[in-house]
Amino acid sequence: MATYSKNLKKVKEHLDFSEKIIFSCYGAFKTKVMGSDSQRNGVFIATENRIVFFANKLIGYQLESFYFEKISSIEMSKGIMGKKIKFMMSNNSATMKWILLGEPEKLVNFVRENMGDKYKKVNDDIPKQIRKLSDLRDDGILSNDEFESKKLELLSKM
Repeated sequence: MATYSKNLKKVKEHLDFSEKIIFSCYGAFKTKVMGSDSQRNGVFIATENRIVFFANKLIGYQLESFYFEKISSIEMSKGIMGKKIKFMMSNNSATMKWILLGEPEKLVNFVRENMGDKYKKVNDDIPKQIRKLSDLRDDGILSNDEFESKKLELLSKM
């Protein structure tokens, strides 16, 4: 069983080039093993555009991605064994329980701010933001390097 820090280190190998871990937590993820309900210890991480569950295994790993635009709701609760996060998508759900490490509240709030239609509206606004930045560059307010840097940052969020 891999630790929180080992899972965080290993999951970075599976992220896209521009993706960064914003929030994370460690707990037991509900899954299927050989057709039976089971659980696997691992991390939930939030990046700019998705939630990723990752668990390092004795041989290999398990990774599942959940993109913000597909998430319809998210719940969080607390019990004697720790916190629990559950989020729903059409015809699918993901649950992590026994969360004792990380920043589950911040992760949940971040997902709430970016899930579903909210995520789509933010992404639809990115081309407009790039046009505004272009105007600022053309007016001499931003340097070309500043413009390119900010443009790449915005494009990575799409």
